[in-house]
Amino acid sequence: MADSLTFEYTVRDKTGQTKTGTMTGATAKAVSDRLRESGYAPLSVTEQKESLGQKELSIPGFGGKKVGLKDLAIFARQFATMINSGLSLIRALNILAQQTENPTLADIISEVRSEVEQGRPLSSAMADHEAFPKLFIAMVKAGETAGLLDSVLIRVANTLEADLALRRKIKSAMTYPVIVLIMAVGLSSAMIIFIVPTFEGLFTSLGGELPLPTQVLVTLSELMRGFWYILLLLPIVAWKSFEYARKQPKVRFFLDQWKLKVPVFGSLFHKVALSRFTRNLGSLLKAGVPILQALEISSDTVNNGVMSNAIDDVILAVKEGESMATPLSKHEVFPPMTVQMISVGEETGAIDEMLEKISDFYDQEVEATTEQLTALLEPVMIAVLGGIVGGMVIALYMPMFKIFDLVNQ
Repeated sequence: MADSLTFEYTVRDKTGQTKTGTMTGATAKAVSDRLRESGYAPLSVTEQKESLGQKELSIPGFGGKKVGLKDLAIFARQFATMINSGLSLIRALNILAQQTENPTLADIISEVRSEVEQGRPLSSAMADHEAFPKLFIAMVKAGETAGLLDSVLIRVANTLEADLALRRKIKSAMTYPVIVLIMAVGLSSAMIIFIVPTFEGLFTSLGGELPLPTQVLVTLSELMRGFWYILLLLPIVAWKSFEYARKQPKVRFFLDQWKLKVPVFGSLFHKVALSRFTRNLGSLLKAGVPILQALEISSDTVNNGVMSNAIDDVILAVKEGESMATPLSKHEVFPPMTVQMISVGEETGAIDEMLEKISDFYDQEVEATTEQLTALLEPVMIAVLGGIVGGMVIALYMPMFKIFDLVNQ
């Protein structure tokens, strides 16, 4: 991939006014040509010299903004509209690089445009950047081959938007329990650190042996006040350790298995994985991607090791001339309804349309399951929060109940 440099330019617009700015490009001539295509008259184009500190701030992952599904969906839809309107590939990419709000994606589009200017195919230039998923690149390549880039880009946008909507539904289901859990931890910590010490002196003056729940609270309060710095670091260390462990293949596979079997949420995760697989595979096949390549990409993007292994078995079977439905039926992760619908799609020659219908069905199932979980978890989490706080209050007052009993005697 050619290096992309930053150039400072001074131009005159159609009204005669002078404007300055910066733009990335492979050479000063390439930047000048793009400025002319945009309707400006270049007066000067000079390479911008960056200091070490400026370069360090632009290191991906430490200063740049992450490119999300929403950014890619907007990019694909706008790109399709421009291509369909008759704009050249170079000019469309040039406009998108200037108007894209995400600065990281804008820089990537500029680099892609520079590569395309030098004669590389669009899909090949995109493949050099991790911001573009394999599914995106494969569909663009199929669109280039068939001469249907605009319609394929619209399909890419639809697929990414559907995946984004699916993730939002999962977040909505997880938001309430997470918020209640944070509240429970926060209230408990505040009571242990600030309220229990005010009772500790009273407990000492009373003498005698404290009830076990009260003694546990007093000991926990002393530990939290004495080692508060460790307690602050503990969640960070635990999360980093989890992130590291999750990257290990065996741990990742175990977590994927657990996600499908975990009570309450297992059904939701299963339906999400099925929806993602059928939607991605259907979109790839409809775009003209060969079935083996489409299955391989679907295996990489399904985001579940159990289902990915099942898809790999399908790939081996298809290579040997079998249908998809037969090997899918051997894996419990694929429900009989899904297998039967795929089988019908293969028999009728409309597998891509059938996969889209399956995906739509599971999207509706995910939405219904999310609503059910929210309704179920709300009273449960309130009861848990009340139980934690109420239990601590009772533990604090138990010594006083003991004194009242002694007085009454």
